[in-house]
Amino acid sequence: MVFNRFKDKSRRNTFQKQGAIEVFTRVKLPQGKEVLGVVEQRYGGAKMLVKCADNIPRNCRVPGRLKRKLWLREGDIVLIEPWEFDNDKGDILFKYNPSAIEWLKSRGYLKNLFEF
Repeated sequence: MVFNRFKDKSRRNTFQKQGAIEVFTRVKLPQGKEVLGVVEQRYGGAKMLVKCADNIPRNCRVPGRLKRKLWLREGDIVLIEPWEFDNDKGDILFKYNPSAIEWLKSRGYLKNLFEF
C-alpha cells in the first residue's frame, strides 16, 4: 500500500517521532596511538589546546581535509592522534556526538578526562 505522508496527518507525526530519536550503531574508539581528549581553548586557524586522557595537554590542529566538516567548541570530546616526532602536538580526527559521549561515560572511557 502506498500512501502520501503529507495528506495523512496522523502518520506524519509518527515519522517525525521516529526521526527525532537519535540512535547510534557504532562508537569510534581509540585504536593504536589515538587518545580521547577535551577541547579546552581555541587559538584560531584550526588550532586548539586539548587536554588528553593520558594527562598531556596538546596543541592540536584540525587537518585540512576536515576543516569545513568539523566544527569544534570548548568542552567537545574529540579523538586525537599525537604526532610521532612531537608528542606535545596532534591532529583531531573525530568529534563525538552527545549520545556517543553518554555511551563512553557509561563504559568508563572518559574517567581519566575529568579527574585532572
